[in-house]
Amino acid sequence: MTGTAIESALTQLIRDAFAGGATDVFIVENEAPRVRIEGDVTELHPGPIPHEALAAFWTSCGVDPATTQEADVSWRIPDGHRLRVNLYRTLGRLAAVLRPIRNDIPPLANLGLPADLLQSWMQRRYGLILVTGPTGSGKSTTVASCLDWINHHLARHIVTLEDPIEYLFENDLSFFSQREIRQDSASFSSALRAALRQSPDVLFLGEIRDAETAITALHAAETGHLVISTLHSSSVTETLDRFTHLIRSESSGALNLLASQLVGILSQQLLPRLGGGLFPALEYMQNEAATRRWILDNKLAELQDHLQKASTATACSLLDYLVASTRQGFVEADVARSACPRPQDFDRAMRGISG
Repeated sequence: MTGTAIESALTQLIRDAFAGGATDVFIVENEAPRVRIEGDVTELHPGPIPHEALAAFWTSCGVDPATTQEADVSWRIPDGHRLRVNLYRTLGRLAAVLRPIRNDIPPLANLGLPADLLQSWMQRRYGLILVTGPTGSGKSTTVASCLDWINHHLARHIVTLEDPIEYLFENDLSFFSQREIRQDSASFSSALRAALRQSPDVLFLGEIRDAETAITALHAAETGHLVISTLHSSSVTETLDRFTHLIRSESSGALNLLASQLVGILSQQLLPRLGGGLFPALEYMQNEAATRRWILDNKLAELQDHLQKASTATACSLLDYLVASTRQGFVEADVARSACPRPQDFDRAMRGISG
């Protein structure tokens, strides 16, 4: 098979995998390709991918396979679909992970999220909203759905700073400026500083990774912008703990900024749904009078206790959410139990024992 034919066969494999429902495609030279479907990674077909095919793919992404160790890029399938691609090496071999950049954005109501609460947050003129969770927990889809709701209901200038872009938006009532780190700006922090001069109403930061970005995001919220971002943290209190550690060394008034500018936190993870598919397990909190004081005083234990006792439209602990989801038949009890930080608390709650 010629080099062109090999490259064409790999492109067809990628196209077919995503048409078949894959959310990720994994390719390593001299191994069978694999796909992720509904959270599980399975072999796509037994045929190994030759080095020549991977080298040609790296080159088509604008990366030299002879000199580059790893790279994040966007790549367009010849039929027009765009993908986010991470190129890397494993034991000296060329490899790639591919994920589609989507424009089919699901409505909030279809994601099993507290739509009314999130929509009320999206209507704020300023403040900081954090969507958190581990890798692969659906944070990008949640944020995209929130931004798309703004797009169809409010007239805003929405600036997104992403690494890389995962969803493409079509302007409706709102106007989007989507910027990709490294392609359109050098870093999140420099892109964020520049974005503040672009008359934004809403700023989406793909991730807060360092103290400078965290402080700049808070100042952006303070000066009249709605800032939405993500963190790799698994709960409301862990999010606050990580964020406060980021900002505390940068500014003596940083905690006061966080307490006053935080709108709310939504933490999520994806669990196998009973009957197939994935189910979002959530913990969330809207920042209000009492929680502001606890954040300012860094009293996270009191805040966690509030979450455990709240279970209102604006606050719910992961434990309560898992118990309710199990009783309503969305997830198996053992799946919910394994997702709980303290499985014994889940056992007690299922028996109706509180505290």
